[in-house]
Amino acid sequence: MPKVYTVIANMDYHSKAIYANDKLIIALELYLGKDHKFYTEAKYIEQNFEERQMMPDIVTSFSLSKIPPDNEKTLLGEMIYYGKQLYLKDQLLPEYNDAEKIGYLPEQITWCQENESYIWRYFIEKELLYDTDSKLPNRFTNMAPFSKFYLEIDNESPGRVGQWIGWQIVRSFMENNEVSLQDMLKMNAKEIFEKSKYKPKKTDE
Repeated sequence: MPKVYTVIANMDYHSKAIYANDKLIIALELYLGKDHKFYTEAKYIEQNFEERQMMPDIVTSFSLSKIPPDNEKTLLGEMIYYGKQLYLKDQLLPEYNDAEKIGYLPEQITWCQENESYIWRYFIEKELLYDTDSKLPNRFTNMAPFSKFYLEIDNESPGRVGQWIGWQIVRSFMENNEVSLQDMLKMNAKEIFEKSKYKPKKTDE
């Protein structure tokens, strides 16, 4: 059982929960509720300052020692990396819904589901999957108020849609292949994608 430390210090929302060397450090001041008067961050950040978000944040930190980083630095690699992280939450936090696992509002999950085929088509048509442009993570996988397609759709989208697509790819891979969780976490993104048989759902399905 890891030792648990509680810390109240500077509000660093990038390090809300840290699991390392069998120790767990939790910044309790970042779980007081999104409407707490102390908070002055952007709404898309504050929406995850809820007590129930603690466990997903702990699993995120735990995953850092279990999932090798993507060395090729492609958008697909980034997407699959976070997809593995979110799939790990599927296994460790089965009582949590998808919005809670990824840190979205319910309506943001709905947006991704309704626009899944459009997002995927955009990535394919723009040939972004194997692109190593350093700007792509900020557009599609890093924390942000919205994703950056550079289209009117941007203002409607949640940030990190690349993470969500990567999650669906990993889910599809695990449904279509007999591979242990431990082995999947070590596999490279290209192999997971090619064996995933991933096909985005259409909005009319």
